[in-house]
Amino acid sequence: MREIIITIQELKRKRRAVLLAHNYQLDDVQAVADYVGDSFYLSKVAADVKSDVIVFCGVRFMAETAKLLAPDKEVLLPERDAGCPLAEMITAEDVRRLKSEHPGTPVMCYVNSSVEVKAESNVCCTSANAVKIAASLPGKKLIFVPDGNLGHYVASRVMEKEFILWPGHCYTHAKIKPDDVLTVREKYREAKVLIHPECDPEVARLADFTGSTSQIMHYAEKSSAPAFIIGTEVGVLYQLSAKQPDKKFYLLHPGLICPNMKKTRLESVLAALKDNKHSITVEQAVAAKARYTLDRMLELA
Repeated sequence: MREIIITIQELKRKRRAVLLAHNYQLDDVQAVADYVGDSFYLSKVAADVKSDVIVFCGVRFMAETAKLLAPDKEVLLPERDAGCPLAEMITAEDVRRLKSEHPGTPVMCYVNSSVEVKAESNVCCTSANAVKIAASLPGKKLIFVPDGNLGHYVASRVMEKEFILWPGHCYTHAKIKPDDVLTVREKYREAKVLIHPECDPEVARLADFTGSTSQIMHYAEKSSAPAFIIGTEVGVLYQLSAKQPDKKFYLLHPGLICPNMKKTRLESVLAALKDNKHSITVEQAVAAKARYTLDRMLELA
């Protein structure tokens, strides 16, 4: 394993490459990355980082987002089939139909969506900035796609607007049920419950705090509580435990593992750098429209 890491570092220097890794990646992938964070943070890094190559350790929509924000860079996705079932729950045609049913209503799409869906939208968002962006948009109605749970969470905090929600969901976060929260809270009575807004609204209502992965990590860092029950993908425990060894962190549900996020391994990162696997391309016909939604997100957030 050490030889793989050394070779990765050598190839990074040779190719002027940076490694971006989402918080849900395997521990050893996070350890070798140059930047680790949630979708919003990594989007900003992709837009600004000085490099020739970006190796995106995440899933396809993240690598596509990086390519939209850094079109002159080579963007590599180490695992070709690392997709996102949530992003696949809606199509560009679905968005066009929603717009025809609600003429003049702006469309806000979660970053967990395809390039084509972004191109049909007015602005993009992440779980870290969705509330702020929704509140800043004009009008009294808003179409939110594709995550219905996140949309419900945003709607509960931007109550002056009527939300038209798409019934998409994250399979991983959907595993958590209200009884799971009650059970683990009873077991660890001293712990605060931190929940991702992709979870069911009934689950989120039982939390001490609801927020994106970066917001969950910030809350845990600033809180004086000795222990935390984490209601999002298990990968966040690596950073939480490393940065706060004096606190205890418990995973809310044993099923909080995203199989697509866990496909990327050090071997596939090495192959990406060595053999240019797998280069991301975006059709020019949709790239400009899709990038607009991301640029607007960065502007409003």
